Amino acid sequence: MKRELLIQAAYLTACVLFIFGLRSLTRPETARRGMRFAALGMLLAICGTLIHHEIVEYQWIAGGLVLGTLIGYPLGMWVPMTAMPQRIAMSLSFGALAATLVGVAEYYTAIHGSAPLALDRVALAARSGALDGLPAWKMAAIGFEVMLGAIAVTGSFMAFGKLQGFVSEKPITYPGQNAVNALLAVSVLSMLVLITANPEWQAVFYAMIAGAALLGILFVLPIGGADMPVVITLLNSYSGLAASATGFAIGNNVLIVAGALDGASGFILSMLMSKAMNRSFRNVLFGAFGGTTATAATRTAEGLTVRSISPEDAAVQLAYARKVIVIPGYGMAVAQRQHQVRELAELIEKKGGEVKYAIHPVAGRMPGHMNVLLAEANISYDRLYDMEEINEDFREADVALVIGANDVVNPAARTDPASPIYGMPILNADHARSVIVMKRSMNAGFAGIENDLFYDQRTSMLFGDAKSSLTKLIAEIKTL
Repeated sequence: MKRELLIQAAYLTACVLFIFGLRSLTRPETARRGMRFAALGMLLAICGTLIHHEIVEYQWIAGGLVLGTLIGYPLGMWVPMTAMPQRIAMSLSFGALAATLVGVAEYYTAIHGSAPLALDRVALAARSGALDGLPAWKMAAIGFEVMLGAIAVTGSFMAFGKLQGFVSEKPITYPGQNAVNALLAVSVLSMLVLITANPEWQAVFYAMIAGAALLGILFVLPIGGADMPVVITLLNSYSGLAASATGFAIGNNVLIVAGALDGASGFILSMLMSKAMNRSFRNVLFGAFGGTTATAATRTAEGLTVRSISPEDAAVQLAYARKVIVIPGYGMAVAQRQHQVRELAELIEKKGGEVKYAIHPVAGRMPGHMNVLLAEANISYDRLYDMEEINEDFREADVALVIGANDVVNPAARTDPASPIYGMPILNADHARSVIVMKRSMNAGFAGIENDLFYDQRTSMLFGDAKSSLTKLIAEIKTL
């Protein structure tokens, strides 16, 4: 009895810490504290589980803890901030895989009376009971758990592949794709109903897992790189719901609460990301965003031209500007130039200018990607402004400096009803007195469309890779 009270106390404290941690993540200045709360909560949850009376052998658990540490530490400490989206996708895949394997083990135990790797089969058989004692609600929880888990495993892995570049970031489509996906989804759900009613149909159970895994691949395949923030948050929601179902299946309260928090927060964040792009879930999941570049050809035919600028001229503009708004994008992340951006801002401020950073909610490849990168460069949180907070300030800005951003500053979202990003809230860079865009070339962004901002009479294009361009800018400003 004392042991059970201790376990439940650890679980309750862990849940409270998870909630406080999640709440703290809503503000940049408290985010690190929130992560510490969440980490402490996870430690308490693990400790509470380890003293459970049903654990009769610790060899496999100890091995798992060591293996997890060996994998987790390098992922947390050595992966560069520019690769955080890939790391998040990989972590989601691992978490979903854990939930799926627990569900498979629970089902196997119920069918065969012992777990596949049991060292104490008598104890485990006594815990799980015979198949006849498997209630329908528990079978439904196990089925739901492995179904969502399998979708999240392969979906997260596909997202990782697109972000890492070994799978094309462009939408991969084929005729009748949505119909095939819908048919597969209906089939998987039908098998979930069948296995809930008839738990002894093992072939159906494993066929459901295979179908769900295939669905995860086909689900992410037609989604372009521009939609990765929504995909990652949605897969995070699936993974959380799978963990919550695991809690119901094995009677673990902390998994129920933590999984529900993860699932709900991931779903809400997905909706916020979709709203930031002015797109519905249906359009994100089935619209194959980024699949056309026809607009670019139309712009060229109209004879629009761009005005390029040298690093020397750009340096003069920035050095004598009173107010500069920096707009970072994925190009800055890829080039890993956040530290040079901070150095450039410090030089502008030494010349008497004011520098702010405008952050679009879907800039980069995951929510908060730009915030994380700039914070790593020791840029104060109070200098980072969300879109709603800073958009009115552009009218007073002498220079809007766009570094590797594209679609999030495209005025076509406001002016061109035929554009696929029409209606998407954007940063009002075109309202500044002058705009400097740092970009390698005139290639379209992930939306696959031309950017009207590049042809604006107030815009100057500083062509070249971010590293060399920023290096030259910094060197020139130092001489002024």
